[in-house]
Amino acid sequence: MAGQGQEEVRQFIVGEDDAGVRLDRWFKRHLPQIGFATISRWARTGQIRVDGKRAKPEDRVEAGQQIRVPPGGESVAPRPAPARKTLSDEDRAAAHAMVILDTPAAIVLDKPPGLATQGGTKTTKHVDGLLDAFLPEGASPDVPRPRLVHRLDKDTSGVLLIAKTPGSAAFFSRRFSGRSAKKVYWALVVGVPEVREGTIDAALAKQPGSGGEKMHVDHENGQPARTRYRVVDTAGQRAAWLELEPLTGRTHQLRVHCAAMGHPIVGDGKYGGQDAFLTGTISRKMHLHARRLVIDAPKNAQGGKEIIDATAELPEHFAASMAQLGLDPATSSAEPLRQSTVERTAEEKKQAARQHAKQYRKARRGERRGRRDAAARPSPKKGPKR
Repeated sequence: MAGQGQEEVRQFIVGEDDAGVRLDRWFKRHLPQIGFATISRWARTGQIRVDGKRAKPEDRVEAGQQIRVPPGGESVAPRPAPARKTLSDEDRAAAHAMVILDTPAAIVLDKPPGLATQGGTKTTKHVDGLLDAFLPEGASPDVPRPRLVHRLDKDTSGVLLIAKTPGSAAFFSRRFSGRSAKKVYWALVVGVPEVREGTIDAALAKQPGSGGEKMHVDHENGQPARTRYRVVDTAGQRAAWLELEPLTGRTHQLRVHCAAMGHPIVGDGKYGGQDAFLTGTISRKMHLHARRLVIDAPKNAQGGKEIIDATAELPEHFAASMAQLGLDPATSSAEPLRQSTVERTAEEKKQAARQHAKQYRKARRGERRGRRDAAARPSPKKGPKR
C-alpha cells in the first residue's frame, strides 16, 4: 500500500494481501483512525473513489486498484497496538518444533495432543499464545501477528494451519467456511462398524445442562452435521482404524458422530464413557488425529495458483496403539474420501439449480432494464392528418 500526506487527497494502491476485502475493512486495516461514520459519509458524497468510480463501504477491492481518500477525517483516536507477549526460549523452541510446512501465506503446524488451540478459563498455555514466536525478531507492535483460521480440540493432534497475514487469514477462512478445504482425520474406534464406508448425517446441538461444553445428536433442533468415513483396517472385532472427513464443521462433530454410530473414539470418555477405553496396554489418551489438509493458497508473486498439502505424523501414543493392534499406517495415504454417486448427484442438482436461479435473475434484470429504457425514450411524433 502506498499513500501521501493527510492534508491533501490521498491515493493508495491495494496490495495483494488486501485482495477481496470489503472497503470498510480496508480502512480498518490501514486507516483505523477514520471512523465508519466518516467512511459512510464520504461514500455517500462520492469523495471515496476506487479506480475513479464511486464506491460503497461494502464493496470489495482487488489488488492493484487505486483508492482515493479525501483529506482529514481523523474522527477516531487510533488504538494503541497491543504489547507483544514475551516468550521464553522454551516456548519459542516448542513453537518452531511444531512446524511441518512454511509457505509465503501460511505456517502449518503439527499440534500435539494436550495443547489447546486457544486460551480460555484456566487455559494459559495454547497455540495462539505461541504465535509471536513466528514474527521477525524485533518486529514492532503494529506488525500483524500470525493468526488462527481453524481449530482442533485440545486432545486432538495433527495438522493446524496458521495464516501469516490478515489477507491470507481472510483467504483461508473463506476456504474453510466454503468447505473447499479437504481435511482427513485418522481415528481408532472401539469395535467395527457394520457398514464399512458411508456418510453419517446427524444434526448436532449443545447438550442441555452441560454449559455448552458437550454436544449431542438433535435431529429436530440441531445444526446440520455430516461426516464421511471409511474403515481402513481392523484389529479383529476389538477396534477399527477409520478415516474421517468432516463435511461440516460443528463442535466435537467427529467425536459425537462416532459415538452415535455405536463406535466411540478410543480414549474419548466424554462421549463414550467407560466403553471408549480398551483393556490392556492401549493408551487412554484420545486417538483422533488430523492427518492431512489440502487447501488452496493465495496466488504467488507471479500470479500462479498454489495448493498447500500437509501431512502430520502420528503422535507417540497413537503410533504405539496402532503397532500393538497390528495396524500399519503405510496402508493409507489419507486421500480425501470420494463422494458417493448419490451425494455427487445431489450436489450436482444443487449446483445446477443455483446456476439456473442466477441466470434467471440476470435475465430479469435485463428485462427490467429494457422496460426502463423504453419508458425513458420519447414517443415518436405523429405526422399531420391528411
